[in-house]
Amino acid sequence: MVEKQNIEKETKGLPTSVFVGIFVGILLIVVLVIVFGRSERFRPVEAGTQAPAFTLPDLKGKMVKLSDYRGKVVFLNFWATWCKPCRDEMPSMQVLYDVLKKQNYNFEMLAVSVDRDGPPVVEKFVKEYGLTFPILHDRKGGIKEIYKTTGVPETLIIDQNGVIAEKVMGPREWRAEESTKVIMELIQKGPKDADEYKVTGRRVY
Repeated sequence: MVEKQNIEKETKGLPTSVFVGIFVGILLIVVLVIVFGRSERFRPVEAGTQAPAFTLPDLKGKMVKLSDYRGKVVFLNFWATWCKPCRDEMPSMQVLYDVLKKQNYNFEMLAVSVDRDGPPVVEKFVKEYGLTFPILHDRKGGIKEIYKTTGVPETLIIDQNGVIAEKVMGPREWRAEESTKVIMELIQKGPKDADEYKVTGRRVY
């Protein structure tokens, strides 16, 4: 009882400014937590980070997992049939795919269509351009949301351990030697430390 009275006396003796300061401090912490949480939610996936897992259907309805290709270098491209830069980029992607597959490298190319239309629209495009690499369909935009892409085309080069080695925003001429430098280094020398990718792994075109 005496202890309780002492606490009450000490509390009553504190100036109002102290209580205001405590309240403001708590409020500031809450705001920072909310802001940080939102920034993490919208922060793009970058080089040097683990590629988020996903499962998507191909144009025949077969479910494909990114994890199915662990141990291979994966070329992950986000695109759409209505995207002109994507149309310009696709032929060079096909050439790259043909060359690397012919040499039996541990390499796979996955092109994720973000078209909201049904498979027939995407199939028509694939047939028109003579594409033979795997085409996946993210019709609901779920994977696009997970990867926090900012537009199309956008390409991620993923190493054998599932870590993003390079991020390319915009189209690229994949027949050029400079464009495939990271891919060939991964195929010939294997994966690097993730921190190395953070320094050299982003390209904006």
